Amino acid sequence: MMQPYSEYKNTEIDWLETIPKNWKLVKLKHVSSLNMGQSPSSDDVNQEGEGIPFIQGNAEFGALHPTPKNFCTEPSKICKPDDILISVRAPVGALNISDQKYVIGRGLSAITPESVRSGFCWYALQNSKYQLSVMETGTTFKAISGSDLANVFLPLPSQEEQRVIEGYLNFETSRIDRLITEKAGFIDLLKEKRQALISHVVTKGLNPDVAMKDSGVEWIGEIPKHWRLKKLRYLGRCQNGINIGGEFFGEGYPFISYGDVYKNRQLPEKAGGLVRSSDSDRLTYTVKEGDVLFTRTSETIAEIGFSSVCMSDMTDAVFAGFLIRFRPNIEAINKTFSKYYFQNELLRAFFVKEMNIVTRASLSQELLKRMPVVLPPEEEQVLICQYMDKKNEALKALIEESKRSIDLLKERRTALISAAVTGKIDLRDKEVA
Repeated sequence: MMQPYSEYKNTEIDWLETIPKNWKLVKLKHVSSLNMGQSPSSDDVNQEGEGIPFIQGNAEFGALHPTPKNFCTEPSKICKPDDILISVRAPVGALNISDQKYVIGRGLSAITPESVRSGFCWYALQNSKYQLSVMETGTTFKAISGSDLANVFLPLPSQEEQRVIEGYLNFETSRIDRLITEKAGFIDLLKEKRQALISHVVTKGLNPDVAMKDSGVEWIGEIPKHWRLKKLRYLGRCQNGINIGGEFFGEGYPFISYGDVYKNRQLPEKAGGLVRSSDSDRLTYTVKEGDVLFTRTSETIAEIGFSSVCMSDMTDAVFAGFLIRFRPNIEAINKTFSKYYFQNELLRAFFVKEMNIVTRASLSQELLKRMPVVLPPEEEQVLICQYMDKKNEALKALIEESKRSIDLLKERRTALISAAVTGKIDLRDKEVA
């Protein structure tokens, strides 16, 4: 259990009632210099690597250092190596450290610590989110001014205490970050295991001793001898979605969007949008139990052919033009088996091999109809679904537990930094070797 300091004094500011008696409360401008970004002329910006790397905001912040996409030949504002970079436009307060000279745009400010240790300042600014949120202005996006940033308060101990606090936080946050990375890697492994399991059971079945035959499809390989393989065209009908002007959206009847399909392997019970569809539209572009919707167009192949299955009729719903609806013939394929089969990662090989790219990746009905579908007997489809539902729930529980652990670790990291840089805990005897 960490001990507090023996004596505290009042600060007279609402977000920080007290600080240790020997600490000061200073404004950022009194211990550092600030350099607010200023975007150069567009004529001076290029992507060919000419000039100095140019960054505009936190969107270009990488895991460790900025990752610029543009360069500038006539810079107006430049940060130095090891400056602290802070986003002054939404989301305000995102932080990074420069590893070289950068041209900085309007969305950033560079902070050069002077009479405060750089590491302590870095951690103290991570605890400034509340102050910054109070200062935010704007309607389209939130932002803070250079004056507001300059007047951010920092609780400030002696240089020696700053050094000890910085060293302790470096050690502890690195340890927490390693645990977070390990748990994130475990989640990735669980997701990979889930995908591999789906691909195996929907193409090989549950019986390891069953007689096999060559499917005739290279990326599928062998399948159980008593299973069938058919192209999608012989199992049902395909239909492109509705094309309608933007002014028709926002009210009316349920609308299944590209995002509803891309983000969910099973369609949500409630559509994500509304559209003023006509009676004719709602007859042509219906969404019924057993329908499978596929993503049809995107910038890359990686987002094409993702599917989502409708588990129950969606009354009066229509679906987007960027989607293709596959409607199976009666009892052609179990709806839950569809959910798993069309998640089969081996299908990516089919799309990558067959996709025709012009300026955007586009999945045609003809290509979709050529997709091979492995079909076990109906009773085996049911058994496979029951098996996968059980396995999926177990894996999902492990993933959710790991996510909760990551959230708790992040909360601990934030709380530890806050307690250390505001003097709620006394670390003077916590020297890290």
